[in-house]
Amino acid sequence: MPPPSKQTAPAPVEEPLPTPSFPAIESFIERASAEEVQSLFSPVKNELANLKGPKAEQAKKVQTAISRTEELLGVLLETRERLVAESKGKGRK
Repeated sequence: MPPPSKQTAPAPVEEPLPTPSFPAIESFIERASAEEVQSLFSPVKNELANLKGPKAEQAKKVQTAISRTEELLGVLLETRERLVAESKGKGRK
């Protein structure tokens, strides 16, 4: 008896992954001031400072991450302000 013929299934086509989009963060960065950024994180930092016991060590790591995030957002805000100022300066010429 001949072996049964194998039907090959077409290879699955890999779809590209969607580009991540964070519209809430993007819109916040587009309109936020430095004070708004600090007010965003201050309640979280206060609560983390109040943690005691075994979670206190994790809270320190989260506080470090929040500090770095604040720094990055500060750089983004400065860059945005500089770009806006440059575009206004070019429009006057």
